[in-house]
Amino acid sequence: MAMFSASAVAKLLTSLNRKVAYSAVGKYFKLEGSGAVRERAGTRFTTELRAGLATFVTMAYIMAVNATIISDSGGTCGCKELGGPAVCMKDPVYLECLREVKQDLVVATAAISAIATFFMGFLANLPLAIAPGLGLNAYFTYQVVGFQGSGNVSYQTALAAVFIEGVIFVVLSAVGLRQLITKFIPMSIKTASAAGIGLFLTFIGLQSSAGIGLVVGESSTLVTLGACPADLKDEMGHCKSGTMESPTTWVGILGFMIIALLMAFRVKGSILIGILFVSGISWFRNTSITYFPDTVQGNQMYEDFKSVVSVPRIKHTAGALDFNLNTGEVWVALITFLYVDILDTTGTMFTMANYAGFMDENGDFEGSYAAFLTDATSCMIGAALGSSPVTAFIESGAGLAEGGRTGLTAITTSFFFILSLFFSPIFAAFPPWATGPALLVIGVLMAQTTIMNINWKYLPDAIPAFLTIAIMPLTYSISHGLIAGLGSYIAINGTLLILKKVSGGRLVPPDVENKEDWGPKEPKDIYPFWLSYFMERYGATEKKRQNMPVGGFDDDTMHVDEEKGGAEDNKPV
Repeated sequence: MAMFSASAVAKLLTSLNRKVAYSAVGKYFKLEGSGAVRERAGTRFTTELRAGLATFVTMAYIMAVNATIISDSGGTCGCKELGGPAVCMKDPVYLECLREVKQDLVVATAAISAIATFFMGFLANLPLAIAPGLGLNAYFTYQVVGFQGSGNVSYQTALAAVFIEGVIFVVLSAVGLRQLITKFIPMSIKTASAAGIGLFLTFIGLQSSAGIGLVVGESSTLVTLGACPADLKDEMGHCKSGTMESPTTWVGILGFMIIALLMAFRVKGSILIGILFVSGISWFRNTSITYFPDTVQGNQMYEDFKSVVSVPRIKHTAGALDFNLNTGEVWVALITFLYVDILDTTGTMFTMANYAGFMDENGDFEGSYAAFLTDATSCMIGAALGSSPVTAFIESGAGLAEGGRTGLTAITTSFFFILSLFFSPIFAAFPPWATGPALLVIGVLMAQTTIMNINWKYLPDAIPAFLTIAIMPLTYSISHGLIAGLGSYIAINGTLLILKKVSGGRLVPPDVENKEDWGPKEPKDIYPFWLSYFMERYGATEKKRQNMPVGGFDDDTMHVDEEKGGAEDNKPV
C-alpha cells in the first residue's frame, strides 16, 4: 500500500509538473518542456517550490536579526533628546517605544523582502532572494546613527540618505554603469570588503546589545572578556565582577554550537533552528535566561508575544524620512551605502549566477538588467518603510542547491515572507543572545568565501586588503575600512608605478609577476552594455555598407559579371 501510495504521489507530481510546463506560466518562467526560447534544463514546478521554501528557511533569521540591529539605533524614539543612552535606556516610556520600533522593523523587513524577492522572480526570472543586507544595517545603526541615536546623523536623515542612494542606484543600473564601477575597484579591496564586514558582524555578535555579551568595554584595553550578569555591570556596561557567569551568554554559546554542528551536516535552515531553540528556552518566565523579566516592560513584551498573530502594521518607522542633508557625515554615509551595496549585491548576483550556470561567454547572465533595477528600486522602498539598504542574499544558494533555477523559486520565497508578516510578535521576541550566534556564523561564512581569494602572494595587494579587514571592526566602521584599503592601495601602488616610470622599468618589486590583474583590458570594456551593443551594430552596418559596391553586387558577383561581359563582347557576329 505504501509503495502504491508513493507511486501515486509521484505520478500526480509528474502530471502537475507537465501541466504547469505546458501552461503560460511554464513558458514565461522557461520551465523544461515549455517550448520557450532558452528553456532551463531540468526545471520542474515542484522543484522550484521546494527550492523557494529552502531559501526562506535559510534566511528567515533576517527578520529578527535586522530588527534587533536597526532598533539599536533608537529609531524615532528620540533618545538624544532625553539625555542619551545612559538615561533613556532606564526610561520605561522610551523602552516601550523601542519595543514598538523593533516590532515595526520585523514587519518592514518581511515586507521589503517579500516585495523585492517577488519582483526579482517575476521580472528577472532569477531564483534570488533580496532582503536588508547584514553589514549595511550594522553600518547604518552603529556608525551613521549611533547606538540609541548617539551619532551625528538622525535615524530619519539616515533613511533619507538610503533613499537617495536608491535613486542613484536606479540611474546607474538603468544606464548600465553599475557593472562598470566595479571594474575600477582593485580586486583585493573587493575581496577583502566582504571578509571585513564578516569580522565586523562577528564583533557585534559578541557584544551585549545585539549578541551574546562575551565581549564588553574596558577603560584600559578598550575591550575585554565579559559575560557577567546584568546586575554586576556598571553604568557604562563594564563588568565589575562575575566574568563568564552570565547564563544568557552560555545559552548563546550553546546556540552557536547547535548552528555550527547542524551546518557541518548541511542541515537546511541551521541558523533558523539555532535561533528558534535559544529563543524557545528563553521564552519561559521566571528563569535566569528569560527574555520576559518580571518588570513592567517585561510584562508588556510578554503580552504582545502571547498574541502570536497580529495584523501587520508599521507605527513608527514608515515614511520617517528627513531630507535635511546638511552635514558631511550624511554624504559620507550615502557614498558608503552606494559603494558597499554595489559591491555586495553585484558580487552576490554574479556568484549565484555562476553557481547556477547562468553565466554566458561575455561574463553576464540572463536577466541581469532587470535584476539590478529591481535591487536598486527595492532600496528606495526599504527606506520608505524604515530599513537600511537591501541586497541579494547569499543564502539564495540554499534554493539553488535544491534545484531552483527560475523566478518561481524567488516567488515562493516571497510568499512565505508574506505569511510571516502576520507572525511579527514571534519574530520580535527573539532575544539578542539568540540572534548573536547567527551573526557569528554569518561572519564565518562571509570570511570563508572571500579571505582565501585575497592575493597574499604580493604585498602591495595584500597590505591594503588586510587593512580593509582589520580597520572595519577595530574602528567600528565599514567606511573607515574601505577608505583605509583604497587609500593604502593608491599610495603603495601609485608610488611603485612612479618608481617604475622614473627608473625606466628597472626599479620594481622582485615578485611583481604575482601582482593581481584587474580592471578593463580594452577601451571598449569601459562602455555600458547598451552603448557597446549600439556601437557593434552600427559598426557592423557601416562596414557592410562600405564593402558593398554600387549596384549592390559583391566582389565575386562583379568578377563573374565582368567575365561574362567580356565573353559576350568577344563573340563573333
